[in-house]
Amino acid sequence: MTVKKRYLLLVLIVLFSACLQKKGPRIIPVADFFKSPSQSFYALSPNGKTLSYLKQQGEKQNLFIEDLVTGKSSQLTKLNAKNINYYFWVSNDELIYFKEKAGAERLSDIFIINKNGGNEQRLSDNGKSRMRVLKDQLIDDKFLLVSSNKRDSTVFDVYRLNVRNGHMDMAARNPGNITDWVTDSKGKLRLATSSDGVNETLLYRDTEDQTFRPLVTNNFKTTCKPIAISDGQPNIIYAISNMNRDKNALVELDCKSGKESKVLFSNDTLNVVDAQYSETKKTVTFVVCETWKKEKFFLDSSIKQLYKNLDKLLPGTVSKIINRDKAEKIFVVRTFTDRNPGSYYLYFSDNNTIRKLSDFNPSVKESDLTEMKPIAYTARDGLKMQGYLTLPLDKLPQNLPVVVLPHTGPDARNSWGYNAEVQFLANRGYAVLQINYRGSSGYGKSFTAAGFGQWGGKIRDDISDGVKWLIDKKIANPKKIAIYGTGFGGYIALNSLYSSPGMFACGGSNSGVINLFSYFKSIPPFLKTDLQMYYEIIGNPVTEVDYMRQASPVFHADKIGVPVFIAQSPKDPTSNSAEAIQFVKELQKRNVAVTYLEKEYSEFSPQGEKSRQQLYASLEQFLSTNLSKNR
Repeated sequence: MTVKKRYLLLVLIVLFSACLQKKGPRIIPVADFFKSPSQSFYALSPNGKTLSYLKQQGEKQNLFIEDLVTGKSSQLTKLNAKNINYYFWVSNDELIYFKEKAGAERLSDIFIINKNGGNEQRLSDNGKSRMRVLKDQLIDDKFLLVSSNKRDSTVFDVYRLNVRNGHMDMAARNPGNITDWVTDSKGKLRLATSSDGVNETLLYRDTEDQTFRPLVTNNFKTTCKPIAISDGQPNIIYAISNMNRDKNALVELDCKSGKESKVLFSNDTLNVVDAQYSETKKTVTFVVCETWKKEKFFLDSSIKQLYKNLDKLLPGTVSKIINRDKAEKIFVVRTFTDRNPGSYYLYFSDNNTIRKLSDFNPSVKESDLTEMKPIAYTARDGLKMQGYLTLPLDKLPQNLPVVVLPHTGPDARNSWGYNAEVQFLANRGYAVLQINYRGSSGYGKSFTAAGFGQWGGKIRDDISDGVKWLIDKKIANPKKIAIYGTGFGGYIALNSLYSSPGMFACGGSNSGVINLFSYFKSIPPFLKTDLQMYYEIIGNPVTEVDYMRQASPVFHADKIGVPVFIAQSPKDPTSNSAEAIQFVKELQKRNVAVTYLEKEYSEFSPQGEKSRQQLYASLEQFLSTNLSKNR
């Protein structure tokens, strides 16, 4: 080969390499990101011989089972829509499923069906009432314990639902202040929580023929959450509690004295967010604490070994047991990482083997996705803020367009793991900033309380301080920052557009509150007992009128001068469609560019896949249009 030819070949290789570099990561279609799993909601029969799951069939979704001995699968239900929102086994031969009522999101009717597909019958037409199963096991082979507000829309009574004939007999009448009911492992009603709107009292009884008596009373800021009533120790409740401490601990509560008799797990820097009780082992086997990741702390050596086995079989992923047989020998396991939606597996503990069931979303590949990394900064008043930053793949962390994603809640938090919305935005070239602002859960009692009464104040400032931190780090392009959220996150996004002028190039809200006065009117009757608590967390619409107006976006359309994205469903009870449309019109009168999307269903409902894809296709176009401009 001549020198000239070698030189030409070298030039071609360099040009080809440059073209590959410019190509960048694969742009994943919206439909792939937000596709519903083809199979999901796996569950095992109590004897572990049958596996059930929901399977999508185009526009339909039906309940299927597989005989784990023969491997034979069969279809149980024959529905024409995707409207099963919950199901469970009540015996080795029978399942109960909740079917969402047509045109009425969040309301369901209950059906029972045999595992061979026969004897299907509707147990209850709830009308406009709501029903919740308290314990997913049959009592005397025919009764299911449920709570329902069919007698009085403002409270939930407890009923024995006869699954053989659909009759409901009252088991406990709500005197008007009970907000929760809890059973023991045998399905007996033993605990209740009462509230006066601010203070909560845990009530207990030894047997169902006794009256409830108070154990302990706390202000709602204090947590005392029962995990289980001990099967092995009389008069002992396992509870997650932050009584007399800032961080949640796992404790034993003595039902005779109403006091903690033992602390099973506590740490001044760790907050217990969950605990797993084993009815087979009759003890709490581990607790879950969350810092930037969730971490298990084991109280039972055999369960610790079980998870070690899973880690060896499924390396490089987080494993979560989502279902099991009664003997706790066979488990349904869900895996995931921050870059992988994960998969479902069956784990057989006797021979330490796994069998893959399905991928959660095979349309996205881990190599096309990016890491979710923890960040921390100090807010203007000195309070430490934490959150996550997800940077676009194969881009230097410099001068990037940014989408700020306030989480919903506010008493929730962002967590590490796979988030389709975050990965979708990062795949489009945006840095994604998620902040666990004051008021977020998981950081202790004082941090949560610091957000009370600050919906239009310090919570918004925490987000602004996070944006300034990102600008100071030279990661963000200060002229190309958007803010968008769902629910409370959508409210904060709109609030920030007029409260932090000049900071955001555009902003959007999905199902967000725009008027706090209307929000209080939308609170359902069965939550009216919590009004005093809401007043303390949010503000009082009667005594704090000026603050509530200042914090409600609907009154400040004249202060918003950047493009706005609004998405909502007319069926959403917390959203006032008429007010949202009027808000949009007020913006348009001032020549503010508005993208308005009306969703047929909530994107989180069983029928929500189409709404999900429409939402994110519209959001993609909105952000592309408004963050690609030279400002």
